[in-house]
Amino acid sequence: MIFETLEKFAAALPASRPVAGLDLGTKTIGVAISDPRLSVATPLRTIRRTKFTADAQELLGLCEERQIAGLILGLPRNMDGSEGPRCQSTRAFARNLSRLTELPITFWDERLSTVAAERALLEADTSRKRRAEVIDHVAAGFILQGAIDRIAFLRRSA
Repeated sequence: MIFETLEKFAAALPASRPVAGLDLGTKTIGVAISDPRLSVATPLRTIRRTKFTADAQELLGLCEERQIAGLILGLPRNMDGSEGPRCQSTRAFARNLSRLTELPITFWDERLSTVAAERALLEADTSRKRRAEVIDHVAAGFILQGAIDRIAFLRRSA
C-alpha cells in the first residue's frame, strides 16, 4: 500500500523492524536500511537495474532477508517543489512494486541528497572510483535518515 504522508506510513509500521530507503536512478537503485528502532540509516548496497521484474525480485528478496517493514522512496522533486518526469517514474515504480508486496511504501523529498552524499564522500577523501561505486546507496542513506528523523519527531509530538 502506498501512503502519501509519512504520518500514515509510520502508523502502518510494525514495531521494532527496520525500514529501507531507496534512491531510484535510471541505471541503479541505491538501498539503505535502518536499525529496528528507526534511529540510524546505514547505506547497504546498489542494485544494478535491468528490468522491473528482476529489480523488484532482488529488492523484495533483500526486504525478506532483512525483515524490512516498509519502503521509503526518494522523490526527486524539482528545486521549485514541482514534480517532473523523474517523479512520475518513481511513482510508477512504487505503484508497480505495491502490486507485488504488502509492505507499506511512502516517499521522501530527496532534493539535494546526492549532492549531500557527494560532499560527505569528498570530505572523507574517497577516491573518484569508489565514489562512483557507493554514491547511490550513500544517497539512499541520506534519504532514509531524513525520513526516519521525521518519523521520530512525529512520534515524540504525538
